[in-house]
Amino acid sequence: MDRLEFSKQLSKYRTPYEEESSFINDFLKLTEDSLAYKRERLDGHFTASAWIVNRKRTHTLLTLHRKLGRWLQLGGHADGNEDLLEVAMKEATEESGLKSLRFVDETIFDLDKHIIPERPHVPEHFHFDVRYILEADIAEPLQKNDESISLAWVAFDSVQDVIGYNPSILRMLEKTSKSEILL
Repeated sequence: MDRLEFSKQLSKYRTPYEEESSFINDFLKLTEDSLAYKRERLDGHFTASAWIVNRKRTHTLLTLHRKLGRWLQLGGHADGNEDLLEVAMKEATEESGLKSLRFVDETIFDLDKHIIPERPHVPEHFHFDVRYILEADIAEPLQKNDESISLAWVAFDSVQDVIGYNPSILRMLEKTSKSEILL
C-alpha cells in the first residue's frame, strides 16, 4: 500500500472511540511530511503494529518489550518503508517466528499516537502507530527475537491482568471481542 492509498484509508477511517478519533487528523497531516516514515523525524514518525489473534478469537499474542518493559502488541518502525501493511507483517514475523500469520483485513484496525520516553541518544518523541489485525495458529511454536523478553498467547479475559491499564490495547481487545466480521 503506497502513501496515497494509506491517506485514502485514513480519510475514510471512522471509529466510535473518542481518543482514537482525535488522532486521525494528526495522522493525515503526518502523511504530508517526507520524513514521516523514518525514525530520524525526531518529533514523531509512523510505526506499524500487528494485533495478532488466534483463529477462534480467544487469545492474543503479546510481547514483553525489552526496552519498554511492558506487555504490548508486536510491531515497530517503518524505517523508510511507506507500506505499513508490509511493515506490520515483517515485524510480526521477525518478533514471533510465526509462519501461519495472515491478515484478517488489510484496512486499518486501530490508530494510536503515544509518547516514547527519552533514552540515551534518542529524545522523547511520538509514535504514530497504525495497527492491523492478523491471525495465526496458536499451536505453532513461538520464536522470540532480541527485542522481546518474552512472548505469550494471552486469553482475552486475562489481558488486563497481564498488561495492567493500557487503554489502546484494551480498545483493540474490545474491538476484537465485539466484531463478528473478524471471525
